Amino acid sequence: MAHPTTLGRRQAGVAYLALLILLAAMGAASATFATIWHTSQQREKEKELLHIGLQFRRAIMQYYESSLGEKKYPQRLEDLLSDRRFAGERRYLRRIYRDPMTQKTAWGIVPAPGGGIMGVYSLSNERALKKDGFPVALKDFTNKGSYTEWKFTYDPPQPPSGLPSTQSPPTSKTGNSPK
Repeated sequence: MAHPTTLGRRQAGVAYLALLILLAAMGAASATFATIWHTSQQREKEKELLHIGLQFRRAIMQYYESSLGEKKYPQRLEDLLSDRRFAGERRYLRRIYRDPMTQKTAWGIVPAPGGGIMGVYSLSNERALKKDGFPVALKDFTNKGSYTEWKFTYDPPQPPSGLPSTQSPPTSKTGNSPK
């Protein structure tokens, strides 16, 4: 028969080993939970970025389309807060939104071909989780690697090419019709 002290040491060793196994399992569970939580938080930030980006895109479109005469893009994002081109103040945004990915109000600017700002993008180089399933207006975001590649731009629709002209075709002075 084993000595009582030896038996107590064995039981303490088994209890210690069980405690180590339990702590390792809790650590693994905590790491898994942290990863899931981080992914969930990033997906929420992506949704917010898409919403805010579309707000900027809509505001730029409204500014551009409300131009009198030649269409112009805003020169600064602040122009979307107060459009002073008109007698009465026009507002297209209430404020310059903060980028949910960087937590700052600084945005990357997409310059317009003739001057001004035609769009914005996040300054975060973080990898995007969302790769597909974007609204039609953002179909170009499919398979983009980082948030800096998500460009929220307003590019006015171009008149369709190849349509018949509104002018009548020239008529022959001889009255002969082509055969």
